[in-house]
Amino acid sequence: MRTRSTSNEEESTFRTHYTLFPLTFPAGPPPAGPFKVDLTRLKKEFLQLQSRAHPDLHQGNNKDRAEGISAAINDAYKTLQHPLPRAQYILSLRGTEIADYVDDSSDQGLIMEVLEVREAIEDAKTPEEIAKLQGLNAERIRDCVERLEEFFAKDDLPGARTEVGRLKYWCSIEEALREWEVGKNAD
Repeated sequence: MRTRSTSNEEESTFRTHYTLFPLTFPAGPPPAGPFKVDLTRLKKEFLQLQSRAHPDLHQGNNKDRAEGISAAINDAYKTLQHPLPRAQYILSLRGTEIADYVDDSSDQGLIMEVLEVREAIEDAKTPEEIAKLQGLNAERIRDCVERLEEFFAKDDLPGARTEVGRLKYWCSIEEALREWEVGKNAD
């Protein structure tokens, strides 16, 4: 959500997902604020905002307005609570389109590693094998998130774009691992 504010704020002020959660993100998005999110604080602020904006608490025209506000809060919360959509959103705020970083196939080592992990998922025969792969993949995701924190703190957008591409691959693996069933392909 990047819309002009409709309150008495200056006309040039933009409302972002970060401005919807001022207690969680007092400094705003990176590089001014951190990439890392206190998920407990975010959820608490989300619930507080929804307790005031929920459409069932309003009537008439106020209900329509509350539906819009509630939807914006939900969208912002879903985006900010997970590293991949949060990073993509931050890059979009900075003018980077998804096509600029989604398919960075120049890292052949990464692509080979992803293909090997997909093959391991397909070959897995037990939940224990999947649990081991999930643990390894969680480490890869943590590493990507740590590098994103560094890139955003330094305002290194090219580095962040590349890392988002890597994170996208590992999040795809995470999804395949969640959906694993004995004998089912990881597609």
